[in-house]
Amino acid sequence: MDMDGAAIMERLMSPEGRADPYPLYELARELGPVIPAGEGLAMAVGYREVHQALRNPDFGVVDAAQWERWEPGHTDRPARRLLSRSILESNAPDHSRMRSLIASVFTARRVATLAEPITAAVHQLLDEMAKQGADGSPVDFMDAFAYRLPVGVVCELLGVPEADRTRFRPLATDLSGALEIFVDGPELAAADEAAEELSQYFSRLAAGRRADPQHDLVSALVEVAAADPSRLSGHELLANLILLLGAGFETTTNLLGNALARLFEHPEILAAVRAGTVTPSGLTDEVLRHDSPVQLTVRAAAGDGLRVGGIGIPRDGGVFLLIGAANRDPSRYPDPARFDPTRQDSQPLSFGGGPHYCLGAGLARLESDIALPALLARFPSLTPAPGATRRNRLVLRGFHTLPVTLR
Repeated sequence: MDMDGAAIMERLMSPEGRADPYPLYELARELGPVIPAGEGLAMAVGYREVHQALRNPDFGVVDAAQWERWEPGHTDRPARRLLSRSILESNAPDHSRMRSLIASVFTARRVATLAEPITAAVHQLLDEMAKQGADGSPVDFMDAFAYRLPVGVVCELLGVPEADRTRFRPLATDLSGALEIFVDGPELAAADEAAEELSQYFSRLAAGRRADPQHDLVSALVEVAAADPSRLSGHELLANLILLLGAGFETTTNLLGNALARLFEHPEILAAVRAGTVTPSGLTDEVLRHDSPVQLTVRAAAGDGLRVGGIGIPRDGGVFLLIGAANRDPSRYPDPARFDPTRQDSQPLSFGGGPHYCLGAGLARLESDIALPALLARFPSLTPAPGATRRNRLVLRGFHTLPVTLR
């Protein structure tokens, strides 16, 4: 099949490409580690090339100004305008200014203190799963566990009341549609509605914390915004609270679902995890590498004469960094299509790199390392049930439903 980079990108955005992008990644790899993908655009599939671009400060994220150059009116939509005010779509100095206000919650020392409450939350959810599936009926792992664990953790950090947490999965899922490439009208309309509803919710929550501060991140950021809007504006406050909510569970939810699906496909590895011959961290690393919850990100050239893997990127041009492909680069990983949690020095690129390395990477790893062994130990007869469905997404790859039977 003769396809160029632009045609491969177009195919990746189709329902079939989103469902299984890996054959298309290999078609791209046959053309080189970096290939042209349209006027002023390139796509990178090589591990070394993606890693270098992620860490190169001359390649920024696509911020509001860049989007307006590429697509005038892009940030007129509520969802895109909201995301453009967050650290996700900001470059220096705004990015570093906002990130510094949030980063203290996600230090290695702070995350380590969460191991005990995460363990308690895991066992509570497993108890609830056991009750739900006690009669042998299927339980949706995504809804009953993979979503509830990380959303509970991040909501505790933020200070979101427990009674409100069940409403966030559909809203965050709809909002994340705005992150996809070539979003269609209905998907973007749903993202806009979610952005409006989440903005209203966090506006009310921030107002409540302003009147009655608590020991949580919302209160801390509300205090900063009130004392010095130059450090954090009201719009930036809302955008980053909503981003922290969504990012705090989206990646981990997909990581847990993708992990369980891979274990079902490889019963010998599932048995090794139960036996303790595969380490939890090795399993997490390999799931991140083999079926990354984040498949794609985009960087824009902030200067002249920039190159990625020998391909020139003009100023304001862009490069699609195909993280899912880079994580299966045969020049970096022997037999890359093989699922092998015993790999050494894996270092997948799933959490990005450079200034935009994921703040919650350590927390996501900790949740996975605790949750998966506990799940398998609690339910020794855990098996897949019919009806698993994947989300129609590429940037954020994961399951919508993953039914299981417990006995």
